[in-house]
Amino acid sequence: MHDIVIRNGTVVDGTGAPRRMADIAIDGSTISLVGTVAAKGRREIDAGGHLVTPGWVDIHTHYDGQVSWDAYLSPSCWHGVTTVVMGNCGVGFAPVAPHFHDQLINIMEGVEDIPGSALSEGITWGWESFPEYLDTLGAKTYALDVAAQLPHAALRTYVMGERGGANLPATPDEIACMAQLAGEAMDAGAFGFTTSRITAHRTADGEIVPGTQVSIDEMEGIGAALGKAGHGVFEVVSDMNFDGIPGSLDAATDIAWMGDISRRHGVRFTYLLQQNPGNPDKWRQIMAFTDAENAAGAVLMPQINVRPIGIIMGWQSSFHIFMERPSYEALADLPFPERYARLSDPAVRDAILAEASDRRPFAGIPLRTEMMFRLESADGVLNYEPASGDSVMAEAEARGVSTDRVIYDMLMERGGNGYVYFVIMNYGDYNLEFVRELLESPSVVIGGSDAGAHCGAICDAAVPTFLMSYWTRDRTTGPCLLLEAAVSKQTRETARAYGITDRGVLAPGMKADLNIIDYDAINCSAPKMIADLPAGGKRLIQTATGYVVTMVSGVVTFENGIATGALPGKLLRSKRHADVPALTA
Repeated sequence: MHDIVIRNGTVVDGTGAPRRMADIAIDGSTISLVGTVAAKGRREIDAGGHLVTPGWVDIHTHYDGQVSWDAYLSPSCWHGVTTVVMGNCGVGFAPVAPHFHDQLINIMEGVEDIPGSALSEGITWGWESFPEYLDTLGAKTYALDVAAQLPHAALRTYVMGERGGANLPATPDEIACMAQLAGEAMDAGAFGFTTSRITAHRTADGEIVPGTQVSIDEMEGIGAALGKAGHGVFEVVSDMNFDGIPGSLDAATDIAWMGDISRRHGVRFTYLLQQNPGNPDKWRQIMAFTDAENAAGAVLMPQINVRPIGIIMGWQSSFHIFMERPSYEALADLPFPERYARLSDPAVRDAILAEASDRRPFAGIPLRTEMMFRLESADGVLNYEPASGDSVMAEAEARGVSTDRVIYDMLMERGGNGYVYFVIMNYGDYNLEFVRELLESPSVVIGGSDAGAHCGAICDAAVPTFLMSYWTRDRTTGPCLLLEAAVSKQTRETARAYGITDRGVLAPGMKADLNIIDYDAINCSAPKMIADLPAGGKRLIQTATGYVVTMVSGVVTFENGIATGALPGKLLRSKRHADVPALTA
């Protein structure tokens, strides 16, 4: 008798192979059989009419603080995610000297829009070194598995103190010390090292993030440490996607140093690839550089988000264009029901519209109303691939009113819970065709969800659900993705990018992480602002429909969207491996 048998499901196994009808037997935490299962199960689950897929593997999250207080790591757990990789973009909380706790919180709050008060109250600390951080996490259980990376900002400030935070040059001895600590982190089980080279990434105090403007010698030292460890990924977020940013490297130079270190030290790199709104074809040039480096022996894996990159403006969001206007600021601290009532007064509206401010979400980002859209239609449909004619600018022209008036009216919809989607990147052509084209490349992986971050501005933790619902079923503005290919990209491909070889495929001997999905019902909810973070911090969430069962290590964690209370997830520790799976299919 097996522990669990899932019967009559349509199996999409993660390899890209055609879907097929099959049963799945599970014993302990492992899949023991996929096919016709004659023996009974102690528990039998009828998946008739449903898909059975591997659990989603999200390689770009920011749960580094949330792991201290939330065993479920929502919203990811609601979206069929069974493994997360955190510590991205060079920010995190280890290593840390005791007197630098507040500085690391300040960095995370500024870069990732996680309320500093929530981090201050919620993080338990109790560690200094990165191995101690992993030991702390290793003593906990979760609803899904967690992998951690070593962040550059924390490492640099730990070694160099205030000089590191100020991005002053590291001495050879300091680079050697960082390399030594990176090696110790890898030996303890870190899945990689991450750095930010984006000048728009700022601390809550407006300072450039530590590690942003450092020499390639520093990258070389840390890359050599990863190469010596024999495992792990070097993750980079860079200004190379854009043009003419002061102090940034051009794309050819950035790709070249990554390729050089990758080849000489045997290190796998991943970087965020985005579509430049001012130069929407630049990604082709970056991919050409990448393909050339990979052909010469490097391993560079561009990450691409399958939704446009932007922010959601709402009255309760971290940003909207009416902030800093005197008539709005007079109401800003009111409880929301009272604030909404005041905002509904035409006299208040007219006063706010008559004023101006230069409030922007990021330094230098223009407030382009031609790239602002109503997120949710009157019938509740979310539009993440809008046409230019759907923009705030187009509606303002059609109505003969100002764009400010259109935005105000959109925010007032649904009892003041209307949202305006301000698209900043990945939408230069008013469509997502470049994403579809990129996903055909074997070196490109799905990433950039930023799950756990940007709490008041967006909720791209829902990306795996969006991939299934929109990209394989609902898209009408262009070709959909083949279901089997999309599942593989979010399971086997993301797992093997980080050398995690025991999951991402439904096959005998593989870890029993999986989803049973009602394919007709799978969808993302509309964003909603809730206040469930420590210290009453707020965050935007999106829940999901269509997940019948989510299972981690052979244990059911969610049924029909409801948590079972089981917490089989744990900290993963990377280790040296002689044969990292190839990127090609």
